[in-house]
Amino acid sequence: MVARDPEEAHRAATPLELLFDLCFVAAVGQAAVQLHHGLSEGHFASTAVGYMMVFFAIWWAWMNFTWFASAYDTDDVPYRVLTLLQMGGVLVLAAGVPATFHDYDFTIVTIGYVVMRVAMIAQWLRAAAEHPEGRGCALRYAGGIAVVQVGWLLRLLLPHPFGEIGFAVLVAAELAVPAIAERYSSTTWHPHHIAERYGLFTIIVLGEVVLAVTAAVQEDVADGGWSADLLEISTGGLLMIFAMWWTYFKQSPVDRLRDNLKSALTWGYSHIFVFASVAAVGAGLEVAIDASAHEAHIGEAAAALTVAAPLALFLVLVGLLHAGFAGAGTTSTAISVVGALLVLATALLAPTTGVSVAVLVQGVLVALLLAVGLATRREVSAAA
Repeated sequence: MVARDPEEAHRAATPLELLFDLCFVAAVGQAAVQLHHGLSEGHFASTAVGYMMVFFAIWWAWMNFTWFASAYDTDDVPYRVLTLLQMGGVLVLAAGVPATFHDYDFTIVTIGYVVMRVAMIAQWLRAAAEHPEGRGCALRYAGGIAVVQVGWLLRLLLPHPFGEIGFAVLVAAELAVPAIAERYSSTTWHPHHIAERYGLFTIIVLGEVVLAVTAAVQEDVADGGWSADLLEISTGGLLMIFAMWWTYFKQSPVDRLRDNLKSALTWGYSHIFVFASVAAVGAGLEVAIDASAHEAHIGEAAAALTVAAPLALFLVLVGLLHAGFAGAGTTSTAISVVGALLVLATALLAPTTGVSVAVLVQGVLVALLLAVGLATRREVSAAA
């Protein structure tokens, strides 16, 4: 196992990486299902916290493998076997997601997570053994990950509320490992490959949103046939999905990813909220469908807010990422922030217009914001 060339031409995601992503998005789907049910029942705070706790485990294991693969993907038998072990771990994690929401039982999720992380330790130890130039960095990764995994297993013994405190401490420890490991020597990850991998995962999570909303619409149609409410929510949701995709991909971060470790970590770490907000939009659309059919135990404004809040978060985050890493400028950021505020304000319409109209307006708004952003960018380019 030797380091890949960070300037390698035509570096692209491999079929194994795509299979890896599909396994992980299955876990994302399970988290989104539980988010939908919890929000529809009106358990906002506990459900949101549980969702982010589970999502961290999914995202962090995915992110660590992605950056490792960018630097050390050999695609040989040992590498594939360890990667398949990680896929098995995330499927175990996915199986344990319902228990975390219903019973606050993180046992299965933790076991699945630790399986993935142990496989990652083995990958780093192999890199340390076979790539002398990167041995110090690889050993720091392996050691740091191993120590934190012991912490995750011990956390299962903690009673409430110490479990949450332990979770926060261990998250901080996990996030610190790459910064410490790469402080003196860095892995040779490939900027174009990293940007592509994040983009592909964004697309797959968007696909999970499409699947979830389609299933919810089918269920309602089977129960009572098509209605104006369903048509409005479906149209609004489709506009959101298209606009989120276009917004995310309208600018590339590759050049700034090359700058320094701090820039790379900031960009990479920020994506937990990008991915989580995309999946949460899908859960919110399902809540809106429930509310329009009078099956949700929350008011229409709250139902509209379950879509508006993650959508607004996505707009602000992507706007900031484009400004910081793709040279979009302050105008683009301002458009994103104003757009997010307008999207949040649409929830106030729901008690009067109904949740379905509010969701449709949200979809139209993000489409218009995208159009304004593209027009502004074109004017700036022409002036330059």
